[in-house]
Amino acid sequence: MLHKKIGFLWGALAVGVFLSGCGSKSPLDPKNPVAIDVWTYYNGDQLSAFDSLVEDFNATVGREKGIVVKGYSQGTVNDLETNVLSAIKGEVGAAEVPDIFAAYADTAYAADQLGQVVNLKEYMSKEEISSYIDSYIGEGDFDGDGEIKIFPTAKSTEVLVLNKTDWDKFAGETGADYEDLRNMDGLLQTAQKYYEWTDGKTPDVPGDGKAFFGRDAMANYMLVGSMQLGTEVFQVSEGKMTLNFDKTTARALWDYYYVPFVKGYFAATGRFRSDDIKTGNIISYVGSSSSVYFFPGEVNRDDGENYPIEMDVLPCPKFSGENSDYAVQQGAGMVVTKGNDAKVYACVEFLKWFTADERNIEFSVNSGYLPVTKTANHINAIEDSGVMINDDVKKMLSVAVDTVNENQMYTTRAFETGTKARNILEYSLSDRAAADREEVAGKMASGMSLSEAAEDFISDASFEAWYEETLEQLKALEG
Repeated sequence: MLHKKIGFLWGALAVGVFLSGCGSKSPLDPKNPVAIDVWTYYNGDQLSAFDSLVEDFNATVGREKGIVVKGYSQGTVNDLETNVLSAIKGEVGAAEVPDIFAAYADTAYAADQLGQVVNLKEYMSKEEISSYIDSYIGEGDFDGDGEIKIFPTAKSTEVLVLNKTDWDKFAGETGADYEDLRNMDGLLQTAQKYYEWTDGKTPDVPGDGKAFFGRDAMANYMLVGSMQLGTEVFQVSEGKMTLNFDKTTARALWDYYYVPFVKGYFAATGRFRSDDIKTGNIISYVGSSSSVYFFPGEVNRDDGENYPIEMDVLPCPKFSGENSDYAVQQGAGMVVTKGNDAKVYACVEFLKWFTADERNIEFSVNSGYLPVTKTANHINAIEDSGVMINDDVKKMLSVAVDTVNENQMYTTRAFETGTKARNILEYSLSDRAAADREEVAGKMASGMSLSEAAEDFISDASFEAWYEETLEQLKALEG
């Protein structure tokens, strides 16, 4: 029995030294390199930035330690999710399971439930873990016990993006100020002022005011807006969701999006709100910090009036109150799948190298994301890195890194029906608002005033109908 105990202790010690990520014994052999496959959804600039760093790794650290990284883009996020889960389930025609794959929390959770995800905490020292932004590390802690199932590699948040050229004209005549856009009340008042200002430009055509604002990612608005209002919609424990779709909170979300949308103060017509900036349908939007890479250089109006525009970036407007310091955390991380010791060790070595400050800043800036370590997530660190940054990206980074550093970053914990639940919040309010705005516009075209045309749609009864319908859909996914 004593011999067994001694043998166990020596074995545990050896495993502990190896798993710490800083032990002297490495399972790698430079003479027999380990090949690791990485699946991403990266395309365009993101893919180019990633491939460039992979090539650099293979030629330096990879060659020295015996690691060869091969990157494969799977197309879209949805394609990647489908292919990963098909591979893990061993479906007919599926490829081999990748050693690393990019994933949002719900996909990572699904893979973990199938028993294929490595707890990376065992491969990182406490100092290494503490170097990453806490909420990014916490996103992969599915059971709340400190595990790390998602390695943070690049993140984003939300910002308010402006067509500064048209804003300056509006502000010059009305006295509108950037400070008005700090909270949701000011945003709503400014949007109404803009609608009335543009409507007044054509006094012979009443009711043709223009929308000021649009929003990407409605689920973010619903989830983080609820947090700012003091309510967490999806409360998750051990993978089970308890619904808290508070009616008072839901009414505020309705009043600050649906009502101004139906009145024409907000709009959403293109696939993304940057598309609506390009067509001149709006002059501001809230979207991912990475969306500034797609901000158009000019407005192309239907009437053929094209003109160049300048961009500006401000913090995302918030609901006022004691919980207002919540902000959106988004962006996929990397998941390591189970394999032999050498495979897993090689994967972690690559991810640590990839997220070292200098390289992570290079990838983030070149692909539209934010760095993931505490020391890299500062505008001075980014500027001092030597990476070329144009003025628009610098504006975004200045706002986005401050958002991360000055707020409680929020994303929902993963649960089995998380994607379906998020989709309900993504479309239930926005689809209803778009459809009802068309009816209001039709009534106005028939001679009604805006207040007459919108009256029934913004009533208590209209809210009650939407709330009960949405509540029923969400309840079906609870537990």
